[in-house]
Amino acid sequence: MKTDGCRETRESLGAYALGHLSEDEQAGLEAHLEGCPSCRAELEQLTAVVRPMSLADPARFESAPQPPASLGARVAASIARERLGRRRRRLGLGLALGGAAAAVATMLVLLVLPGEEAPDPGRIVAFASAPKGTEISAKLIPNAFGTEIHMYVKGVSSGTLCRVYLHGRDGTRFSAGSFRYRWGDGSYPVLSSALDLARTDSMELRIGGRSFTAPVGGPNPS
Repeated sequence: MKTDGCRETRESLGAYALGHLSEDEQAGLEAHLEGCPSCRAELEQLTAVVRPMSLADPARFESAPQPPASLGARVAASIARERLGRRRRRLGLGLALGGAAAAVATMLVLLVLPGEEAPDPGRIVAFASAPKGTEISAKLIPNAFGTEIHMYVKGVSSGTLCRVYLHGRDGTRFSAGSFRYRWGDGSYPVLSSALDLARTDSMELRIGGRSFTAPVGGPNPS
């Protein structure tokens, strides 16, 4: 049976099957496999997939499908339309009350509810501290659940584990998940965090044993 103690090991099984682990990482994983039949069984399944990959021709690969650049703006616009519809329905109910009560209800709606705001186009975050030969950037897009993060990483060792965090203005840190960089022209994972973009102060990316932090500025022009 798999346990939480196997979680980090399972994250490395794919890199192990591809031969992308360092000697120390490989030795540690093999020691775990000796006593864990569940992880050994999962490795056997991955190995069966990796073997035919050596026959593939990278020159014939097509680029991975990417979500349209306008997706975030369309989602935000849809949310704004829904809010506007709710406000109009509430205003119509107030007008239907009749007489002085209707006038009072209408005034309350106009005073309490703010005007419509344009959808937030998001933030482009550039990591200026990235070492030479490495490119790191991200686009942060607000959504109903917090913040959607579109990462771009290039120039690190294939199989390297990358962890993403958002830092709030009050100093709290929120995990946005992790991904493993794969060789090629670049890696474009899409992650998410429960922290609202409006309350985000900076973004942190841990690549292997190194950590890079970049500030999150104001909205970018749409």
